[in-house]
Amino acid sequence: MDYPERFANLPEYAFPRLRRLLDAHAPGGDPIAMSIGEPRHPMPPFVGEVLAETLGEFGKYPANDGTPELLSAISGWLARRFKAQVSEDRIMALNGTREGLFNAAVALCPEVKNGKRPVVLIPNPFYQVYAIAAATVGAEAVFVPVTEENGFLPDFESLPAEVLDRTAIAYLCTPGNPQGAVAPRDYLTRLLALAEKHDFKIFSDECYSEIWRIAPPPGMLEVVQDTGADPERVVVFHSLSKRSNLPGLRSGFCASGPRNIKEIRQLRAYSGAPLPQPIQRVSERVWADETHVEENRALYMQKYADVAEIFSGVNSFRLPDGGFFLWLPVDNGEAAALKIWRETGVRVLPGAYLAREVNGENPGKNYIRVALVAPREETQRGLIKLRDCLHK
Repeated sequence: MDYPERFANLPEYAFPRLRRLLDAHAPGGDPIAMSIGEPRHPMPPFVGEVLAETLGEFGKYPANDGTPELLSAISGWLARRFKAQVSEDRIMALNGTREGLFNAAVALCPEVKNGKRPVVLIPNPFYQVYAIAAATVGAEAVFVPVTEENGFLPDFESLPAEVLDRTAIAYLCTPGNPQGAVAPRDYLTRLLALAEKHDFKIFSDECYSEIWRIAPPPGMLEVVQDTGADPERVVVFHSLSKRSNLPGLRSGFCASGPRNIKEIRQLRAYSGAPLPQPIQRVSERVWADETHVEENRALYMQKYADVAEIFSGVNSFRLPDGGFFLWLPVDNGEAAALKIWRETGVRVLPGAYLAREVNGENPGKNYIRVALVAPREETQRGLIKLRDCLHK
């Protein structure tokens, strides 16, 4: 029996790979999970109430594109947060942002770019759906290293013109997963100019935009509006998972120009899974409320302060600008993760599991990713154990 070759070379996914590394060994203490970015702060208090009020709508097929009320709530949030005027026909409700990051490539990546196989640019390390989207559309994935030397932001401008001229899509994550770097406005403006010059689309994954340490991260939509660029040049993705501690709601959206959204909606009409109507009602209310977001951010601010205190004096340590991960340098990520587990019971993720090896180099090899998602006291205990294990 034959199987598609385009998926034959996929590495084992990060978390089964982590289980294989760690689970044959006993933990060296009560287990503390710091490997997966599953937010564990309280969800907004009104979620259950709205869900109970709308249970009957599970008996109806949901609106494919998003209810008018939900699209209006998202449009209002974009105006408040980014000062971007985005009409409802430029927004698509998503059943989890991962769906959109995948399906947008299927809907928008051409079969040929300038007479050749198209390229999809992917920061390395990266959120793994970017690579599977590129493989699905038959594009060549070009992994762009994201390192301390380039400020943990992919240097797309340094790529050869031949690659850029074949590029159809460039993925960007800001604040970055896993490094937490925020792309400043100047970086976004230059990337937009590069996309205009070489005629490719930017897929801007901004799912961590509401968790920040110093200042609200800029977004690609506001840069598009301020520069007068074509909104079809970008597709922006947001989620309620991190902003509102609702990873199980599977609710997000993408926004772009009307032509892009029309193509994405058309694909969804045939192959997608729209958000159930009660989930859309909950999402509408959540996007309209900012109080719970400010409370959530305050909890992360406390953890940032705890991290700075616990790791003070550790020369290799840096605080992230946004998001809820620490990207800690070690001699070897796999060896460090196993040592930490066996000696302390703290579970972290080797950085290499989030990256691809290119020309013999894996930019995540000498890092571990640590998620700061647990309640504060549990996070503090985990961080102290981690520090003591690595820096005895």
